[in-house]
Amino acid sequence: MAKKLPQSLSVGGGGGRGRASSLSHGGGASSSHGGGAPINMDHQMEVVEQLVLDLRYPVRRERALLELSMKRELFHDLAPLLCNSFGTSTVFLQEIISIYPFLSPPNLTPAQSNRVCNVLALLQVYNFLLDFFSVITNH
Repeated sequence: MAKKLPQSLSVGGGGGRGRASSLSHGGGASSSHGGGAPINMDHQMEVVEQLVLDLRYPVRRERALLELSMKRELFHDLAPLLCNSFGTSTVFLQEIISIYPFLSPPNLTPAQSNRVCNVLALLQVYNFLLDFFSVITNH
């Protein structure tokens, strides 16, 4: 199954937007049992990890793209997960290139349009990470 990721990959807050991360490096929130929230966050992270893995399989890709695109605002550490997942960049490029023949003459179906829009939304997550690293390395 999916390789266990460090708890620094958080679900919920954080991610450079001025809010505290929902999962911490040490014990913190992830070791408490108040309300069951950490267990739910661990489950949600497992779901996201599986969706990233599903990008590799063409029969699962469309659903994975849609789900990840919808969840990108909730998982502020999605960018490192996507960037460090084998083949994800290649999948994104394949999806974008696959629609080029349908652009001229314009024959793009709504399903194809939605699919490539989901890819572009996830590429914005990459862009956020690159912007973050350029800021911290230049200062």
